[in-house]
Amino acid sequence: MRAASILLVLGGVVAADAHALAAAPQAARTKAKPAARKPVARPAAAPPAAAAPIRETPLMQCPSILGNGLTTQRLYCDILGGGDPSGGLRISLPPHAGPLTLSFTLHNRQTYSESEVKAHRAFARYTSTLRIASGTGEVLGQAVVQSEFRTEKDLVERIAGGAGPGGAKAVAPTGAERIVFEVPEPVSEVVLSGERLTVERVGGTEVVTSPGRPYAVVSEVGIEYRPAAPARPARRR
Repeated sequence: MRAASILLVLGGVVAADAHALAAAPQAARTKAKPAARKPVARPAAAPPAAAAPIRETPLMQCPSILGNGLTTQRLYCDILGGGDPSGGLRISLPPHAGPLTLSFTLHNRQTYSESEVKAHRAFARYTSTLRIASGTGEVLGQAVVQSEFRTEKDLVERIAGGAGPGGAKAVAPTGAERIVFEVPEPVSEVVLSGERLTVERVGGTEVVTSPGRPYAVVSEVGIEYRPAAPARPARRR
């Protein structure tokens, strides 16, 4: 028998032939490769929080101011008839994200006469229709107020600046309709103007559509909006 194939038993330990003994240390030095680490998924960045809505009184240009209320000091603006934007109540709107909410109180316009009230001839029923348009003349909608007048109790309040009792004017707002209107995002100016006025009195009915005449009265104008995001600076090339 060849010596290379003889197994030697020494103290109960089995030794392989010379080739096996030479390979054993090399195998012992070989280490298993660690498993590849999987990339950790990072959570997506949260979108920026929407800006809180802003409520404020807008900048306005009123071509025909009726005056301030004796009780509330509230400003009342006459709304004149006609399609010319320069004759309407112009309301400037700040840059806004999404639609802007425009609100105002719409009144009819009453010339108060104590003698007519005492003679029971002061009754009047008013229906006033306003046109809501953009600064470029695009019609956005309408606003309507209808009310009746019989006595001084039907007036909202008296207006300062006249010769009446307590310095009151004869003309005063009557009736009150709160108007809430959504203005599209691109619109930067709204114009309120009179479209039609119907007055029913004891002596008959009058329908007014001519320009330049007061159709109604507006007070408590307000806006609510979310400010537009600031423009991103241009990238340098």
